[in-house]
Amino acid sequence: MDGMNAPFRVGISGSYGGLNLGDEAILEGIIGELRRALPVEVTVFSRDPGDTLRRHRVERAVPVREFARDEILPELERLDLLILGGGGILFDAEARIYLREVSLAHELGVPVMVYAVSAGPLRTPHAQEIVRQALELATVVTVRDKPAKRLLEECGVRRPIEVTADPALLLQPAPLGPGALAFEGLGGGRPARGTRTRVVGMSIREAGPAAPDLNEAQVQAQLADVADYVVDRLDADVVFVPMERAVQDMQQCHAVLARMRRVQRAHVLRGEYGAGELLSLVAQFEFAIGMRLHFLIFAALQRVPFVALPYSAKVSGFVEELGLSLPPQSGLGTGRLIAHIDRAWDDKAQTRAHIERELPRIQARSRRNGELAAELLRARASRNAGEPTQPAAH
Repeated sequence: MDGMNAPFRVGISGSYGGLNLGDEAILEGIIGELRRALPVEVTVFSRDPGDTLRRHRVERAVPVREFARDEILPELERLDLLILGGGGILFDAEARIYLREVSLAHELGVPVMVYAVSAGPLRTPHAQEIVRQALELATVVTVRDKPAKRLLEECGVRRPIEVTADPALLLQPAPLGPGALAFEGLGGGRPARGTRTRVVGMSIREAGPAAPDLNEAQVQAQLADVADYVVDRLDADVVFVPMERAVQDMQQCHAVLARMRRVQRAHVLRGEYGAGELLSLVAQFEFAIGMRLHFLIFAALQRVPFVALPYSAKVSGFVEELGLSLPPQSGLGTGRLIAHIDRAWDDKAQTRAHIERELPRIQARSRRNGELAAELLRARASRNAGEPTQPAAH
């Protein structure tokens, strides 16, 4: 970088490329905070560069999973800062994959910021050691929840770890296309009692590397009973929201529909939306029940009362940070879950007011990530300005 007026070159590496709208919301939050603070040229290390360029208007995107070491090194060497994150990317099956660019950046002397990540499960000694080595050499490490900090410390990370919050908490709604609400069978805002059908949004996810202990058949059956309860007891339609349309969420949603008795009053969102557009759709829900973290974050951003189904520490960590109650953690049968939802429905006005009070505090913590990244870049520019005859040392 030549002085403080030229753009800083920042790379962002994470689970990007259009697979999951929660991850795309994270990336939008990171880019927005960087651009508000400083002039930046952003390179995203993406699974699908074309999708990333279309969604985020960044200057560059590279197919990180296709690159060999000698191809990725020049991309890293040109950077003033590499950001790893955010999101739940440090888990047994894929920690090594996500940390490859971090390790190479360390070799080149490129500063690394670990940006609002979650961690876990990390059960294998090999994965724990890879994470420990990579994070110990990072310039800054932030995590989005307290369980992640505890787990990383248990893995042997001794450097300071700051608890911030998810970058997606800074997402803004985007305008919907003409007719989108009608296409999805949704109206214009939350209903007053008796004016039109209530709508409850629901989210389900698959068992996978980040949730290896999830019993899919059991969860599908349980959520089908919950959806039938929503129709019968609350007189509400149910809309299932797939956060990963192209992977597993669509299959999971339809598996729940197939088990419902009152399926005529339930459907899956049909359109393809960006993260900001989906956030606008969530505003149509009177209540939400879900597993996906970012579905719950979207509900909170729109002040929609929700019940979380905490399949992982990142979900329970977010709910606890908001100061909301979770369903019982042990012996959670369908009856106990429905009883919890029933109480939450009755208390939804108080919950909405509680979210309204608490959310700004958590959003301020999310902005802390961008402040730290900007501090690193300014410090680097100041060091380089003190050595005008030397190129940026990597």
